[in-house]
Amino acid sequence: MRLIDIKTLIEFWNTHADSRESLTRWYQTAEKANWRNIKQVRHVYPHADAVAVKSGRTATVFNIMGGNYRLITAIHYNRQVVYLMAVLTHKEYSTDKWKKRL
Repeated sequence: MRLIDIKTLIEFWNTHADSRESLTRWYQTAEKANWRNIKQVRHVYPHADAVAVKSGRTATVFNIMGGNYRLITAIHYNRQVVYLMAVLTHKEYSTDKWKKRL
């Protein structure tokens, strides 16, 4: 997969240093992946969720560090591209405000 906007991860781990190792591991795994659908994603990340957002599109959300953080992505399976939209704390994620921005 081609991953777009690694700065999203870097900016987050600069503020939340404990997330760096987990986000780096996720990045390395996703970069080597050849996912064609959410089922294949869940084979590697069983807790990944496809979540509808305000635009009507679907975001794929990954739990990072046992759910302490959430990585929000937009996966275009047909083009093999993953857009890194946001990384949120569990508290930020649970407000659902992020859904309105996407």
